Amino acid sequence: MRANLSWTIDPGPIILIAVLAWLYVPRWRRVRRENGAHAAPGWRLAMFLLGLVNLVIALISPIDALAVQSFAFHMTQHVLLLDIVPICLILGLTKVILRPVTRRLKALERASGPLAHPAVAVVLYIAAMWLWHLPAAYDAALNHATVHVLEHVTFLSVGLLYWWHLLSPIRSRFRTGIMGPVVYMLTTKLGVGLLGIGLTFAPNALYSYYTHRPGILGLSAVDDQQVGGELMTFEQMLVMGIALAYLLVRALEQSDREQERRDRLEDLEEERRRAAARPAQP
Repeated sequence: MRANLSWTIDPGPIILIAVLAWLYVPRWRRVRRENGAHAAPGWRLAMFLLGLVNLVIALISPIDALAVQSFAFHMTQHVLLLDIVPICLILGLTKVILRPVTRRLKALERASGPLAHPAVAVVLYIAAMWLWHLPAAYDAALNHATVHVLEHVTFLSVGLLYWWHLLSPIRSRFRTGIMGPVVYMLTTKLGVGLLGIGLTFAPNALYSYYTHRPGILGLSAVDDQQVGGELMTFEQMLVMGIALAYLLVRALEQSDREQERRDRLEDLEEERRRAAARPAQP
């Protein structure tokens, strides 16, 4: 079967990408103009735009059409929406850029109560991957456009929540130390990794949608499924490694800033003691 390389001109994703760009770019420019480059660095803009580019790749480019023909390409679409896009969009934000909505976000977190706990994000992340890869749910998404949209919304929403706990510029549950992020990510990646291993080594094709259609790129349905499982496993390990390295660097920088702050306070206290010990001038 010849691969379908057509672009998906769907108004939904196009409007979403346009609105995100319209909200972010003018705000970034204003913050940079009024507060300087430290409040809106160029690399933050680059990361946000990279997130939008990955949204285009996942939902508009030929990847979307190929996902209907190939499990491996469908898996590519999933990991883009669940990990790559959320990471890039959140890394594009700073405290100053988010200032207009900071209070609302904090109020939403307080109102959510226990649902705002990182453990909930871990459960939702793992559950989303497992539930949407059950044969009945997976085949339903490919056979019904509305279900497919719901699947995409689920992955993007869960991905944003999951990575927000780690990368939020406003408040991270893991701002100090590295063991919290390690446990958070290892728990998640192990849960998802089991799914990847199951898909990779399953003896038969699990999804009837692909078994009833000729494969592309010379892959049978089983081979295609194996490639998709390997892709999921590799992506999870790669993203986890890069994210942990980033969080370690951020934790070290935070530790250095706190140490500098303590040193300044100690110097000021020493100056006060010396001033108090000096004899009063007649």
